[in-house]
Amino acid sequence: MTWVAAVARLRERRETGVLVTVATVRGHAPRKAGAKLVVGRTEAWGSIGGGNIEAVAIDRARELIAVPRPEPELMEFALNDKVSGPHGVQCCGGAVTVLLEPLPVVPAVAVFGVGHVGIELARILARHDLDLHLVDTRPDMVSPDRLAVLSDAVAQVHAHHVPLLPEEVLTELAPGTHVLIMTHDHAEDAALCDAALRTPGLGSIGLIGSAAKWSRFRKRLADEGGHDDAAISRIKTPIGLPDITGKEPATIAVSVAADLLLTFEGTS
Repeated sequence: MTWVAAVARLRERRETGVLVTVATVRGHAPRKAGAKLVVGRTEAWGSIGGGNIEAVAIDRARELIAVPRPEPELMEFALNDKVSGPHGVQCCGGAVTVLLEPLPVVPAVAVFGVGHVGIELARILARHDLDLHLVDTRPDMVSPDRLAVLSDAVAQVHAHHVPLLPEEVLTELAPGTHVLIMTHDHAEDAALCDAALRTPGLGSIGLIGSAAKWSRFRKRLADEGGHDDAAISRIKTPIGLPDITGKEPATIAVSVAADLLLTFEGTS
């Protein structure tokens, strides 16, 4: 497996890892500059030359994987018989610098309802490195033509057309996915709120709408859904930054995206 495919596999699995690259080589060394190794929690792909260099790099990479917010770092190795490493001696005669780059799990966001605000929000979020799920019961809202504006997205975009029961998508989302509920139908919004509170492992839950709408939803979630106050309070409404009060779809989208980015910083 190539290192590119290995990085893609970790991302697909939503697992952290470290990309290890031979940055510089002086004299003789097992591999040339540019050789790469991808290290996951239990697996590794590729090689930077084997022996002590590779074993020490893997050990350090797994230490970085266990750190909440790891930073890239350099490791230097002298390859001579006077230097003994924890995994033995490599006496090729040269010196090697290795760069370790953490590969974090990117945030995941699911937007339920890709109407006027939803599509504007998708355009903003798509410029960020994240997994973006766009869910709508209306086929034209997630058609390839409509989502063509996201063709240059940095995010990995997943479109879901779910004619019935869009809440079933909640069970397919990765743990920690942030959910934004903004469909065209208040009944659909209410069902999604109830289902989101019953889905373990989700990240934040946001609902678009007025205070009057939330008052009705809160009563329904308590009386019909059986949710207690602590559970219901997980739902944030209104969403977005309170100081941004514009009602244009693009303005609302900017506000919601900015608030979500702050959430990412708080949970990373």
